[in-house]
Amino acid sequence: MTHSLRLVLGDQLSDGLSALADLDPARDLVLMAEVRDEATYVRHHKQKIALVFAAMRKFAARLEGRGVRVRYVRIDDAGNAGSIAGELTRAVEALRPVRVVMTECGEWRLAETLKAWAGDAGVPVEVREDRRFICSHDRFRRWAADKKQLRMEFFYREMRRKTGLLMDGDEPVGGRWNFDAENRKKLPKGMTPPGRKRFPPNAVTQEAMADVARLFADHFGTLDAFDWPTTAEEAEVALAHFLRDCLPGFGDWQDAMKHGAPWMWHSLTSTSINLGLLDPLEVCRRAEAEFTAGRAPLNAVEGFIRQILGWREFVRGVYWLKVPEYRARNFLDADRTLPWFYWSGETNMACVADVVARTRDHAYAHHIERLMVTGNLAMLLGVHPDEVDDWYMVVFADAYEWVEMPNTRGMATFADGGIVGSKPYAASGAYVDRMSDWCGGCRYDVKAKSGKRACPFNRLYWGFLERNRKRLRDNVRLAMPYRTLDGWSAERRREVVEEAEACRRMLGAVPKA
Repeated sequence: MTHSLRLVLGDQLSDGLSALADLDPARDLVLMAEVRDEATYVRHHKQKIALVFAAMRKFAARLEGRGVRVRYVRIDDAGNAGSIAGELTRAVEALRPVRVVMTECGEWRLAETLKAWAGDAGVPVEVREDRRFICSHDRFRRWAADKKQLRMEFFYREMRRKTGLLMDGDEPVGGRWNFDAENRKKLPKGMTPPGRKRFPPNAVTQEAMADVARLFADHFGTLDAFDWPTTAEEAEVALAHFLRDCLPGFGDWQDAMKHGAPWMWHSLTSTSINLGLLDPLEVCRRAEAEFTAGRAPLNAVEGFIRQILGWREFVRGVYWLKVPEYRARNFLDADRTLPWFYWSGETNMACVADVVARTRDHAYAHHIERLMVTGNLAMLLGVHPDEVDDWYMVVFADAYEWVEMPNTRGMATFADGGIVGSKPYAASGAYVDRMSDWCGGCRYDVKAKSGKRACPFNRLYWGFLERNRKRLRDNVRLAMPYRTLDGWSAERRREVVEEAEACRRMLGAVPKA
């Protein structure tokens, strides 16, 4: 007889998962299932699906190696119910457990489905807190309760105090909380990013890739360059390599972009952390140890820790505080379709073509490429946030709704009206030119402000601000550009709106039907 049926989801591949905390191998059984619903609720990148399937299969083998019984359902197994709820029903009917134990879901969508399932399950269901996150839902709600505005910087400071990371008593090490101003250097000509430790697929991963190629052939992306870590041991090797060879330069060059160089100095740990192969707090402590030992500068270590301890925990807190209402926000009333080149890469914009190519080939782009290239362009074009959400969820291997939606609907498109970010991150081509080497070889002219040969970012920027004047004019962080607009004649302001509209249509951002 099975006492406890313990569910482990595809992004819960951690030895210390709360659902496994008191597991008795003699009486309990773990359920893991690859199901079509989770692979297709958005049409995930082939590499994302292959990564999750391969990591799940290896984690199941890891459990079995410890003597744990595992009921593992593969994507093409006969009788596969196609959903997590369906597989729970099949397992309960077959095994008649005394109870079902699970760790809370990362996504509201699945949490609601399993909540409804539990109400009809006919067996007690225990849902445990996901303690792999540093800030619990309850702690975030208490922090947010008396705030007129939710700002990551102040949340981050509280997390620093809570964990003691980079703290000297009650004060931050180095006398400052944030070294972001020192982390925006343009990459000098001739500087080459460090080589990266990657992981060629073994037999288990190759089998998962073959299943994905066969069953999800029409999904976005390629599998040819797949080499993500799929076990805790591989993730540890990748982390050690980053700490040793990349972290020292991460601070200076974390915002820089370079043609043909997708990785730069970035850690590439987000896939492993989000799957559960690495513990986020331990990753932060390991980075802090590099600073303490004098092997990495403070601006690099603080910047890296802020991405995890600050930003990752903050967007998760916002997501669960605001869903489901957050999913419908469209503050700027954006109503355009996403241009086809976001999928094909067929555009004369060198920056966008390169970023789309690396998402297709690697299911990856770093945070500035996501925010200031693809995100900035989508916002300037007025693309509907639903289409932006869908694109980001599809193309990246580390994408889960709890982390992606606050970044796209909050930071990238300002669709949430300022919950996550204090202003729209709108920029002309000058920003991309300053932080990358794309513009020199682009067919568009980044110096031209208007005309068909002008960089589309330039043609769109002022029109975006004028088009959204009523919504954005009172934002204090946009006071300077609006003072510039206010100095123009009504005719000139009308002309920039008309040119922006022509550019939107030229790029394929037309009103949604």
